[in-house]
Parts: sequence; structure tokens; C-alpha cells
Amino acid sequence: MGRYPKEVLDQIKRETDLPSLVRAKGVDLKQHGKDLVGQCPFHNDTSPSLVLTLKDGMWLWNCLGECQEGGASIKWVMKAEGVGFRHAVELLLNGNGHDIITADKIVKKATVRHLPSPVEMTADDQTILNQVVLGYYHETLKKTQAALSYLENRGLKCEEALNSFKLGFSDRTLGLRIPNSQRKEGKEIREHLTRIGIYRKSGHEHFNGCLVCPVMDENGTITEVYGRKINDNLRAGTAYHLYLPGPHKGIWNPQALISNEIILTESILDGMTFWINGFRNVTTAFGINGFTDEMFKAFLDHGVKIVYIAYDRDDAGDKAALELANRLMEAGIDCYRVNFPRGMDANEYAVKVTPPEKSLRLMVQSATWMGNGKPKNARSVDLQGEVEVYPEGVEVKEEKEEEVLPDEGTVLEEPTVIPSPSAAKEETVTDKNAPQKQSKVTVPAKVKGEFIEITFDDHSYRVIGLSKNMAYGVMKVNVRLMIGEKYHVDTLDLYSFRSRLGFIQNAAREVGVSEDTIKQDLGKVLLKLEELQEANIKRIMKPKKQEVTLSDEERLEALTFLKKPNLLKCILQDFERCGVVGETTNKLIGYLACVSRNLLKPLGIIIQSSSAAGKTYLMESLLTFFPRESWKKYSAMTGQSLFYMGETELKYKILAIVEEEGAERASYPLKLLQSEGELTIASTGKDPSGKLMVHHYRIEGPVVIIITTTNIEIDEELQNRCIILTVNEDRDQTRAIHQLQRELETLEGHRSQQEWEHIRTVHQNAQRLLRPITVINPYARNLTFLDNKTRTRRDHMKYLTLIKTITLLHQYQRPIKTDIYKKKPTQYIEVTLEDIEIANRLASEALGRSLDELTPQTRRVLNLLN
Repeated sequence: MGRYPKEVLDQIKRETDLPSLVRAKGVDLKQHGKDLVGQCPFHNDTSPSLVLTLKDGMWLWNCLGECQEGGASIKWVMKAEGVGFRHAVELLLNGNGHDIITADKIVKKATVRHLPSPVEMTADDQTILNQVVLGYYHETLKKTQAALSYLENRGLKCEEALNSFKLGFSDRTLGLRIPNSQRKEGKEIREHLTRIGIYRKSGHEHFNGCLVCPVMDENGTITEVYGRKINDNLRAGTAYHLYLPGPHKGIWNPQALISNEIILTESILDGMTFWINGFRNVTTAFGINGFTDEMFKAFLDHGVKIVYIAYDRDDAGDKAALELANRLMEAGIDCYRVNFPRGMDANEYAVKVTPPEKSLRLMVQSATWMGNGKPKNARSVDLQGEVEVYPEGVEVKEEKEEEVLPDEGTVLEEPTVIPSPSAAKEETVTDKNAPQKQSKVTVPAKVKGEFIEITFDDHSYRVIGLSKNMAYGVMKVNVRLMIGEKYHVDTLDLYSFRSRLGFIQNAAREVGVSEDTIKQDLGKVLLKLEELQEANIKRIMKPKKQEVTLSDEERLEALTFLKKPNLLKCILQDFERCGVVGETTNKLIGYLACVSRNLLKPLGIIIQSSSAAGKTYLMESLLTFFPRESWKKYSAMTGQSLFYMGETELKYKILAIVEEEGAERASYPLKLLQSEGELTIASTGKDPSGKLMVHHYRIEGPVVIIITTTNIEIDEELQNRCIILTVNEDRDQTRAIHQLQRELETLEGHRSQQEWEHIRTVHQNAQRLLRPITVINPYARNLTFLDNKTRTRRDHMKYLTLIKTITLLHQYQRPIKTDIYKKKPTQYIEVTLEDIEIANRLASEALGRSLDELTPQTRRVLNLLN
């Protein structure tokens, strides 16, 4: 960790009064035009050779004499005080730049520290350890943006955790604050720091470049220190996980032991992930083999009954979890394995599957029993309660949609059986002991606006707020029970046992009805509210189909266009007529990629260029040639927002994302959607009987994905799945664009723009006539393709898909044939040699660019040089 951010260095240079530092060395500075001049103190200067210049708000110095050196304030302090770069920066950062200057004294090599020491020279081991780790490292973390960014990227940037666990950061500046090693006191304090493990025998800080996590007992005494390197690109053989020398001591987060159910992770950062997301009954081992005898004894002494082993989901983690479970279960402690997706740990899972508090709870709830027979101890309600997993970054807000409950005054006598909402296909897996079928209960309910009234004999319930509960598993409402003039009203979560129990007990006292009666009533109220909620959600989430009916004239015009013998040439001409000049290959491949949405394995496109080169204009021009109902365009997407779309909402459509950075967190599901053709996710909840159930949500493809980016380096996995189109940035293309822009300002240009809408409408109607149909390539066995790289396995499929797409576009120019296999007829059209010839011409340029190890920009410069 040797680098300071450029912004910090620039700030130091701008804010430091360099002339004052120079004058403090006895230099008499005089005005010389806009500059200041004086005699250089670094050599025997008889005539002024030191020049100070103010440039862009920053003072610079330069010796024009014997030194021939110069720089800004940092370089001046280094040379004037005989200190290194880091020492000079720290001096100026701490405001000591002026304090250290002694007039007329130039120091060639400093051995006296000017920064305050964070440790007492005569303190004992524990005190010094506390001063360094809980004091200096802790404060350093708060000022180090790189370390804070590391915490944020891992979902651990939490003020409460930072202060509770005294997290710190070691940036190699401790040595600048303790006496120099050449002095007696400096040598002694370094020996002391080496003895307690803060320094190594080499003289370097042990935890340099690490996020520092102390392990403290209940009195705040440090028993162990864990360090995690925050850079993952270190040289081979570098240890990323460090501890103090010697055997591990102590228990991280000992307050967790007050619970008889403990979550046990493999590392402190995994444990902190659980802690930050609401699981305070978590502690950690010191690695897969780091569950100590001290921990084992503490579990037994505190009466721990259940342990959820949340080790990494890999071979080593599974083996260690099994060995630990055997040891714990022999001692009478039940063990459950938290099964993250293969290859993931708790932190990675929490970062990728959000919101983390929901996804982690899902993992703990679904943890598998590791013993034989039945567990000895019952699991807590908190870890078995319902849970919803929402897509990443999506907040569950109060809906502002128009009320869609039944009409005012409607009395619902019979419950309505409603299928699962079309927003996601839902399958349920319930406990095998659960009742297979429940008899329907008739619950009359009168709906009047926001008010729902349910009456039982001499008492009634009024419910408000159901329309705000727009997600399954959420039922927070205001309920009033009234009997005669007595009533009880409260806001409660009907899916929370504790909330219901509180309402039952309080209502029974206030209105004089038995608790059993109210309990039975609430069960019926909940069933009716679930029924109304499901009807409400279904109506809102039902996909709104955009039906477009073509007139006979429009259909004939579109068919005539699709039957043109030179169809691709006509498409290019229409692009030119609609204001898109040049980019011949890019326009054709982009157009064909959009057509491929009707294939089971469509193409994907990444349009790459520098800023303002026209990548977004090219994408938007492509989309205007396709029906509005066939594409969706977004500026940004969160990680799992795709799962909130309807099951078939993206099927046979184009998904356009304006900038790759806006969909960075959604890159993983986008890759899956492009390659697999579908997305699936699972979450758990409860059925009305209280049994756990699993909901499976599925989003269907095929989908054409189009992304624009200014990044030269593109995610390799995404690049392998898409064709890269590079916008022409040559000077001739710029001239052509300028010429078109000027032409559009003329009367003729204004008239031509009035034709754009009609041209695009013909294309849109033509696309509405294209239908998914099987494409057979009778020449496939005779085709060849590069095979010297593994990535050509995917590029080969892009090539074959390009051929099929060209055929698909010409489907009204191809005879439709029928194949009957096993008594099942299949209609298809065949690829022609002309289709292959066109695909070869396009692929040689587009796929050739993708296979080039150099970026198009670099290749262009290289060609110019040659």
C-alpha cells in the first residue's frame, strides 16, 4: 500500500504555502514579474537561481543553478528535511509542514521524527497493541479511501461495525511516527513491536496493506488480530490472510454466545457479513482448521445447542464442516450445514444475491441437518420464519397505483381460486407432512375503497392498508376489532407470530372476547386478505399485451419489402435515407442481430466507441427500425432486476442497455440470459398453514442483448457471448457526418426527414410479419472455421447463427418445407449459398475484430504506424 490517490497529492500541492516554507529556510524571496526568486539553500548560490512559479493554483520551485532540480511542495520538504516521499506527504497531511522547518538548517537525512508517535515507549505489550490496533490503525482506516472502498465493495461499509469491532488499516506509515531505527529508543520500540507481532524481524509492518480486524474479549482486550490484504493482484506467493504469530486465542464477537443458536463462519469477514445484516449470534473460526479448543469449551460452557456451520462451499470447506460437525454432535450440539451456491462463501453470496439480509436468512433457514435421525433441539422461530428475496437494489415501496380491489359495496361470498401471477411461474415444494388439501372457508368481506369489513356474529374487523402490500409474503395492515362500543385497533404484521400474539392478547383484554375466538378470527381474516391480495397483484402484474393490427395496405407494403431480391441492400439504403451514414457492416450486423430474436439462440451485440463517436445513436437508429413492442431500453439495471419482469416479457425481444457501466451489477444474469436463454431464482415463504414452501421464478428468452460502452477493456465473459461492433472514428466518417448534419438544415433535408417515419413504419410492419421458424443449413457439414483458440467455440456458433438469421430474414423468399419425424410435423426453411456468402463477408470483418488480441483502436494506430 504505497500509493496515495492523485487527488490527495494534488490537494496537498495546491493548499501548501510553498513560499512560506522556502522563506523559513532563510531564503529572501523577491518579486520578479509573476515569479518569486531567491538564492537556493541547497548549494553555494551567489546569484538568485531559485525560482518559484504559481501555475494552475499550485506553487512550483526550480533551481536553475547547480542543483538543476525542482518540483512542488512535497519535493521541497523531501530535499529540505532529508525525508522520503511518504514521510513528506504525511508531514504535509498532518499540517506539520511549517512546524518542522528550522531557519537556515538544511537536513540531508533526517533521523528525528516530526510526526506524533501513537505509542508510549514504556508501555506494556497489551497497551502498545491496543494503541496501535485500536488507536492508530483504526483512525487510519477512517482516512483511507482505498480501504473504505474495499469494505464497500464487499458490503461491509457499516459505521456500527467499524466502531464496534475497531476495524483498522495498516498503510506502512507507523514507522514514520516512531523514532528512527538508528536511534536507541527507535530500536527498542521496534523490538517491542516485533515481540507482540506488529513488526516482522525484517523491520516491516506485519499487516502492511491489510484491513485489520482485532479479536477482543468482553473487556476489550485484544487476544488475536486478523489482517486481510485489500489488493487481490499481489505477486505470487503473497499471503492474503494474516494473524499474529503463535496459536490463535480468543473468540470473535463473544456476545454471540448469549444465544443457544450460533452461526459459525470460516473467516471474520464472513462473520461480519452476517452481523451487519442482522445476525448478531455469529462468531467465526480462524480458517477451516481454526476452530480452537477454547471455542469448543466456550460453546459447551454457554450452553450452545445448535450451530449453523457457514463455511465456504468448496471441497475444503465441506470436509472441515463435516469434521467439526462430528465433534460438536458428539458433545450434544446439533449441527446444520449452510449450503451456499457451489464455490461461494457467505460474503460473496450476500454481495451477489440481494438484499443480503433476506438472502442470508434464506440460507440459514434452508440449512441441512448434518446428523442421523432427528435433531435433539428445536430451531428458533426467528430462523424459521417467512422470508422474501427481492431483486438486488429494488426497494419494496408503498404502491401509488390506482386501487384495484373489488368494486365498492361488493360482498364476496365465495373465495376466488386464482392462479399464480404471470409475473413469474411459481412452483411449490412443501413439507411432506403438510396437509395435501385444505377445505375452503367462506369468509364474507365487504370492500369499500381502502376499507375491508369482515363480520363474525356480534363483532367485526375493519382492515386498512391492504393495497400497500404488493409482494407475496408481506401483510402489514391496520386492524380494528369492534364489539358494541368496545374496540381495539393496532397496526400489525399478520405473518409475524409475535405481532399476532400481541394483538390477540391486547384485544381480548379490551373488548372482552376470548383469545381463542380472536385467534380463529385472525386466521380467517388472513385467508381472505391473501385472496384479495392475490387478485390485486395479479391484475397489476398481468402483462399488458401490445396488439398491433396491420391494415391490408400496410401488410401488402411490408410483404413487398420482405420479398425484394436485394433486401439487404434496401435495408442499407433506408438507413442512409434515415440519417445514418457509413457503418455499413455495423448497420447490417446490428439489424440482423435484432432479427435473430426469433431464433432460440439469438445474437448479442456490444457497440464500442470513444465518447461522442455515435455508439448510442447507432443503437437507437437500429431500434427505430423494429416495432416498439419488440424492444425494451434501459439506462441502467440492478443486479437482479430482470427477475421482476414477467415470465415471457422478454421472450423474442430486444433488451438494449445504453451504457455497460449502468448494468455492471447485472452482468451476471445478463450473461446467463444470453447463453442459457432463461433465468431462474428461488425464494422461500409460508403457505397459509404455516408450512415452509419454495417459490421458483423463471424468466424466459430468447432475448437479443445490445449494450453500448466506452470501455476499451470489455468483460471477457460478456465479450465471448456477443459480437463486438466498433464505431468508425476515422476522419472521413466524421466529414460524412458533418456533411449530413449540414444537409439536414436545408429545405431538401427538412423534406427528407418527413419521410423517415414512413420508412421506419414499413420496417416495423415487416418485422411484425416475421415469425419464428426452424432454419436448416444443408451445407453445414462443408463449412470451416478457425480452431486455434478455445474462444472460437463460441465465435463459431455466432457465425452459424448469423447464417440462420440471414435466412430467417428472407423467409418470405424461401419455400417452406415440412419434415415428419415420429409422426410429428416440423415446418422449416433452408439456408442458401447466397446466405452463406453474405455471412462470410460480414463475419470476416466483425468476428475477425472480436478475435483480434488488440483492441480496434490500438490496431488502427498500429496500421497507421506501419
